[in-house]
Amino acid sequence: MTTTQPSPPNHHAGYPGFAGPAGFIAAASMALGGKDDARLAVRLSGVAAGDAVADIGCGPGTAARYAAGLGATVTGIDPAPVMLRFARLLTQASPQGVRYLQGNAEALPLPDSSVSAAWSIACVHHWADLDAGLDEARRVLQPGGRLVAIERLTQPGATGLASHGWTAEQAGAFADRCRAHGFTGIATSQQRDGRRTTVSVTATAP
Repeated sequence: MTTTQPSPPNHHAGYPGFAGPAGFIAAASMALGGKDDARLAVRLSGVAAGDAVADIGCGPGTAARYAAGLGATVTGIDPAPVMLRFARLLTQASPQGVRYLQGNAEALPLPDSSVSAAWSIACVHHWADLDAGLDEARRVLQPGGRLVAIERLTQPGATGLASHGWTAEQAGAFADRCRAHGFTGIATSQQRDGRRTTVSVTATAP
């Protein structure tokens, strides 16, 4: 009898990314939602006025704008130019304190110890290298800074779009990886919003 190895937390690392007309449609679709995830990221990270935040994989910038509206200074980081263009367009009429830079989780365009919180919403399952991403998160976070990862809860064996997110097991595996990188205060939780459930991992930088 053979056993199937569980998929890693970054099981969609080979996703080609967002570009062209399809990327623009994806950005517009993401911009229509995401407010609940933004509120959750703020609550789990404890972000308030005066905090500096890295939004890793910011997409159209929903969470970045929400945190800036609370008085935080936010850097939205995304590898896809189409997402950054859409984010900048939507941010023109939003609060000051938001900037967008091209980059990825494995090479964050930020100085050491420059943010008090970092989050990645519906993005870690796309990271190319979990260990490099966690090294970068730890590098840019100040001591005691909070790391938050939020993903849609998926079911084991899901395929296609239904597989974009984490199973409970994948969330646990990411929590273990955070621990191996020296993060402390690690916790996993699930949140129900209507018919949608998310799973989150929070950790504190040493």
